[in-house]
Amino acid sequence: MIDENENAKETIAEIETETETDDLKEKQKEIKNLEGEIKQKDEEYGALYDKYLRVNAEYDNFRKRTAKEKEGIYSDATADVLKNILPVLDNIERAVQFFDVSQPEKVFEGFKIIYSQFLGALEKIGVEEIKSEGEQFNPEVHNAVMHEENDEHPDNTIMEVMQKGYVKGDKIIRPAMVKVVN
Repeated sequence: MIDENENAKETIAEIETETETDDLKEKQKEIKNLEGEIKQKDEEYGALYDKYLRVNAEYDNFRKRTAKEKEGIYSDATADVLKNILPVLDNIERAVQFFDVSQPEKVFEGFKIIYSQFLGALEKIGVEEIKSEGEQFNPEVHNAVMHEENDEHPDNTIMEVMQKGYVKGDKIIRPAMVKVVN
């Protein structure tokens, strides 16, 4: 009976050893699978991180390029405006240089020419006068600085323009200062 007990113990020990070995082999397989997954995830992370760095660099370059383009656009626009206005300044300088009090008609005629040249320069750059006198008051383009009671004209009609207003496209450069009938 002792032999049987010993045989049973040995059998149990062998079974336990086999089971432990099988468990160990299974755990080693799991570890290898997990190591493979970790390696794959590391590669995915590396690729995504590289993509992130590239996108970030592209955005930074885009931001710098856009700022530089904005600066260039402003400089170009300013130069275009000045190119159209400088000839008027030249003519004003000539008029001042050759001003002759004894011939006021010629001086007046010269300033009328300079005035029309200046209006032409404004037209070339797209600046237009806001039509005001006799029009309905519009608070978006007019600045009412005086009111007048007058039964001959309908309410909110502009009677007089104190200072002309100008627009360029949809942008109001300066609203017209006007006197309005109430």
